Amino acid sequence: MKIIKLFILSIFFSYLAITLGCGGGGDSTSEDKAPSATKTASMGPAGTATVSGTINFTGEAPRMRPIKHDAECAAFHEERVYPQNVVVNDNNTLKYVFVYVKEGISGSYDPPTEQAVIDQKGCSYHPHVFGVQTGQTIKILNSDPLLHNIHALPKINRSFNFGMPKQGDVRERSFKKAEVMVKIKCDVHPWMSAYCGVVDHPYFSVSGDDGTFTIKNLPAGEYVIEAWQEEYGTSTQSITVGDGESKTVNFTFGKESAD
Repeated sequence: MKIIKLFILSIFFSYLAITLGCGGGGDSTSEDKAPSATKTASMGPAGTATVSGTINFTGEAPRMRPIKHDAECAAFHEERVYPQNVVVNDNNTLKYVFVYVKEGISGSYDPPTEQAVIDQKGCSYHPHVFGVQTGQTIKILNSDPLLHNIHALPKINRSFNFGMPKQGDVRERSFKKAEVMVKIKCDVHPWMSAYCGVVDHPYFSVSGDDGTFTIKNLPAGEYVIEAWQEEYGTSTQSITVGDGESKTVNFTFGKESAD
């Protein structure tokens, strides 16, 4: 009888050990599902509103001294080349002003599959100012038949610094965190500089040859729009837009805005 009882007890404990070993407890199941829950974070909504405007310039345009190229870079240019930190268009507007939604965006947005491109050509960066989303690939080109060194100087993101010695060299990088703005320079040619605005949504623009900008597909809501200019700093305005609505927001920069 004693032997039978011992046999029954051994079967019971064996069954218990097998059950626990196979993960029959509820805690391990909930832990396995936890990572998938983070993948269902709400995506930011697409909208139908548009914000556009003009970056006006006031006062007398600053006198720019031509860049003193070395002999190697001077060979690319028949005419003088000027710095691009203040580019006043023919209609008295400003080029290369980064405009973005600073406050009011909700949700998260996947980075676009389209790459942003910055080229080193004629010993200058093209474009001088551009924007990307966090995680978006930046395709870095060297169109010059000489050595360039591209050196990003973020304060929040991880920096990068590497040489591109040959014409046709291509490298790729990205920034993980929002940061306005990230300076980029060439350690070989000290006059070369560019700026990248990094935001975590697609609502940004850069003013062009006519001084205008456009931000499309905004959801209805209240926003703070900020314009950044290399020499004159930043300016902000608050707006409210409804579905399908278009709003005009103009900014003005000049010597007074920098004082």
